[in-house]
Amino acid sequence: MPAAASVEAETAGPAPALSLDAFLAGVEVRAFRFAEIGLRQRDDALDAVQDAMMKMLAYADRPAAEWTPLFWSILRSRIVDIQRRRSMRLRWFAPPPDDDRGGTMDWANDPAPGPGRTHEGKEAYRQLADALDLLPRRQREAFSLRILEELDVATTARVMGCSEGTVKTHLSRARDALQRHLEPWQ
Repeated sequence: MPAAASVEAETAGPAPALSLDAFLAGVEVRAFRFAEIGLRQRDDALDAVQDAMMKMLAYADRPAAEWTPLFWSILRSRIVDIQRRRSMRLRWFAPPPDDDRGGTMDWANDPAPGPGRTHEGKEAYRQLADALDLLPRRQREAFSLRILEELDVATTARVMGCSEGTVKTHLSRARDALQRHLEPWQ
């Protein structure tokens, strides 16, 4: 009996960490795509997602309901930090290293595509990514968080650090711009 009680106590302790691990595992692919769209470079996107996940470990004791807005806020802040650092580097220092993909987002040449990815799916994703790339940053964030990540308006507003009305405005403008850009492709 005492051995069973100690096993229960050991499993009760790390349960939030396991839940956080499961949360991070479930969000990693979407977070990477979100970061890659925002940063336009695969390596920077990987760094941003990894940094956000590392920072989330400090919040393992928080309720699981808080993890989603907290993670996206951390990731968004990290993306903005990288964009600012890049901007400073472009203005004052040497140019950034050349992008081996020519500075464009080349979604179709993903080195490890999943087996269920068809040509049409790749092309649709490329069109959407290109259209998102044309949007202003705040509209791109609102669209990605509300539509692609399916966060509610209140959570998106907390992540973006603005009011719910501002989120709705950015989302409306993003949808209009995307519809105009993607209309010929449909």
